[in-house]
Amino acid sequence: MPLERTVKALVLVGGFGTRLRPITYALPKQLIPLAGKPMLYHVLDQLPADIEEVVFASGYKADVLERYLTQHPLRWPTRTVPEATPLGTGGGMRNAGAGLSDPFLVLNSDVIAEIDVPGLIRLHAHRGGVGALSLSEVEDTRPYGVAALGADDRIERFVEKPTPEAAPSHWINAGLSIWRKSVLERIPEGRAVSWETEIVPGLLSEGVFGFRCPGFWEDAGTPERLLHSQRLLFDAGRGGPAKLPDGSRGRGPVAFAPSVRAEGAEFGGYVHLDADVRLGAGSFVEDSILMEGVQVGPNAHVRHAILGPHVRVASDAAVDGEVLASNLDSRAP
Repeated sequence: MPLERTVKALVLVGGFGTRLRPITYALPKQLIPLAGKPMLYHVLDQLPADIEEVVFASGYKADVLERYLTQHPLRWPTRTVPEATPLGTGGGMRNAGAGLSDPFLVLNSDVIAEIDVPGLIRLHAHRGGVGALSLSEVEDTRPYGVAALGADDRIERFVEKPTPEAAPSHWINAGLSIWRKSVLERIPEGRAVSWETEIVPGLLSEGVFGFRCPGFWEDAGTPERLLHSQRLLFDAGRGGPAKLPDGSRGRGPVAFAPSVRAEGAEFGGYVHLDADVRLGAGSFVEDSILMEGVQVGPNAHVRHAILGPHVRVASDAAVDGEVLASNLDSRAP
């Protein structure tokens, strides 16, 4: 269904990805591939086709991101607005706010989820106020911003990272929201600003509503959650064709580039293989991400791992639960 109004999307891509080091020393976390394509492109899959423009509020490795977007263009017009120094979520929004629509969408770039974006836009149009937050229900609320919901799902309080006993609900900020453009004027210029703690609480009296999302949700900011995100995507049918590389065997699913060579290799479930990956005969891979040019020797085993570009795993070696970059290659048995 076409959108009823012109809407632009602002995507926050300024984080350092510290929990995914050493891979993120060279690559922004949003470009780590999973289930067939970079994390960022899975995030953007949620957007309707008739979004007018996607604006990237970028920081860390902004040049790498912009080059990738140029080489792998999206279906919407795009532009990047880098920040000279880290500005936080709120500061990044203010820095990239010129030319946004009213209202505009905001997306966190490391959340893998099923969110009905047209439904969120319709909710905001119907309820009014200054904004609406998509909400996902989780058991452990400690790492997240939590909403206390009143009548008609109006958000009465928003508590950032509460202890379990202090959490007002199990409905957390799902990382996709819609706002009137006037909220940008509330954000101080020229310094780092936390949108969630410094700005959102002051907007609640003007009407901020929760949009409950029953689909899957994961914050892909750690190795464990990144691999869980990949499993969710595969299970939802968003991980590419359900087949194995020629000459290999096993269970799958496996997402792989045409240049992958894996004759004689075996797979468990949930694997991404980037371009020019080479797997030796008798090797075994499951629940892992192997980036461009990775080589796994004969009879080696790779499980629950994220291997950066050109990592080499020696014959008969075992890699389990590790994040490795190319300067940590040639893993011996």
